[in-house]
Amino acid sequence: MTTDARRAVPPASSLRGGAGRGRPATPSGAGSPGASDSPRSDKRRRGDGLWPWLFVAPLVIGVVVFYLWPIVQTAGFSFTDTGPFGGSTFSGIANYLTLFADPQLYLSLVNTIVYTLIVLLGIPIAVYLASLLNLPGLRFAALYRVLFFLPYVAMPTAVAMVWRIIFNGDFGILNYVLGFVGIDGPYWISTPGFAIVAVAIVGLWSSLGFSLIVLSAGLKNIPPELYEAAELDGATRWGQFRSITVPLLSPSIFFVTIVTVISSFQLFDLLYAILGSSNPVLPRSMSLVYFFYREGFVNNDKGLAAAIAMVIFLIIGLVTVLQFRFQRRWVKGD
Repeated sequence: MTTDARRAVPPASSLRGGAGRGRPATPSGAGSPGASDSPRSDKRRRGDGLWPWLFVAPLVIGVVVFYLWPIVQTAGFSFTDTGPFGGSTFSGIANYLTLFADPQLYLSLVNTIVYTLIVLLGIPIAVYLASLLNLPGLRFAALYRVLFFLPYVAMPTAVAMVWRIIFNGDFGILNYVLGFVGIDGPYWISTPGFAIVAVAIVGLWSSLGFSLIVLSAGLKNIPPELYEAAELDGATRWGQFRSITVPLLSPSIFFVTIVTVISSFQLFDLLYAILGSSNPVLPRSMSLVYFFYREGFVNNDKGLAAAIAMVIFLIIGLVTVLQFRFQRRWVKGD
């Protein structure tokens, strides 16, 4: 290298930042690589973590105030004895001992289970109807879905009034139709055993629309190529339904089953509206929630009613947990 070229190269010390030996001459501005590691950036990053909590705070507060706190308060009331003019005293597990010794608890539990099982029969019916409504080229399919969904959004009192006329033992249309085939229909809503079945039939009919809409949405996610391939392999419609539709629709079926079971164990308004408070068959046809209503608001035993509410809460929770445990055996993943 010549002397002039050597002079043109600046010394290494002039390329440094000048603050000390060995320090790189990297700018310390906002665009530098090390700017994000500054204490101010760390402080800003920690401050941003509060914003998600501010956005979810209304939901969290609502859940705590309207869901969690009532459960805790009801659990506390179940260990107290409430007087006729207010006030309560601690009674330990006396309410639970009284409750489990009452045969009405087991009768209402059996009625609720019978109602739930009958309403669950609507799910396979809804699966079949949803598969029919999703057939290609079906006309007025949207209208049919609306007609099936209308009972679900109708007022339970209005639905109950119509079905009370249908179930009438003297001039009801149901017994009139049964008379054509030689069957003498019973007094549906005033005969023990038939009353809870009549209420369950109405519950099945009114919940069919919700199940149909959810299952129809699930059928939309099934690729049509699977049906085309199965048809080329010679599979029948029943074979396609059994081997493709049901397995791939199992997540939607599981969701509908969970919702149906939970809502069935909360049976009250439909039972009360169809049977009426003065029906002599009501003590033998009551549900768990109606048992809670009678003890808490008719007999004014708030402590025993709170114990019934906790039993209902535990039963629903147990049934839901069992459903989630066994769903691995029949629910197909994505």
